[in-house]
Amino acid sequence: EILRYQGQELSMCTCPFNGYLAITAPKIRFDDFCSALWRGYVGTWEIIEGRLYLLSLSGSYDGGKELSLASLFPDYPDGVFAHWFTGQIRCPRGKLINYVHMGYASVYEEDLILEFKAGVLVGESIIEHGKARDGAPEGYSIGGYANYPIKGKS
Repeated sequence: EILRYQGQELSMCTCPFNGYLAITAPKIRFDDFCSALWRGYVGTWEIIEGRLYLLSLSGSYDGGKELSLASLFPDYPDGVFAHWFTGQIRCPRGKLINYVHMGYASVYEEDLILEFKAGVLVGESIIEHGKARDGAPEGYSIGGYANYPIKGKS
C-alpha cells in the first residue's frame, strides 16, 4: 500500500481497504497471483485536509477481470473518502534493522504511526527503533519473494 502524506510517498504496513471489504463486500475475491501479494491488490492513498482517501486500486478480480476504483466505487472514480477506516496506519521509515520474511514484521529505524477515526486523522506519532548497521538497505521494500503459483492458478 502507498500513502501520499505531507509531500512524501510512503509505504504502508497496514491495509485499510480490508475493513471495507469485510463489512460491505465479503464475497469479492481478488486474484492472488503470487505469494508476495496474497491480498491481490495494491491501493494508493492520500491524506487530504486531515482525511484519508483511497485514490486508486490496482490488481484483478479472481477470474482475471481488471480491478479499478471505478469498478467498486462508480460514483467516485477519482477517489473515495475512507470513512470505514478506524485504526492506525504504520509507515516504516529509515534503514532496515531486522528483516522478517512474512507480513509486516520487519523493523526499520522508525515508524510513523497515523491514527484515524472514521477516516479522519486524529493523531500522529513516531516510534524510534534505533540505528541500523552500516550498509543496511534504506526504506521499506520486499526483500525478496518466491513467486509460486497458487493451487489451481497458472
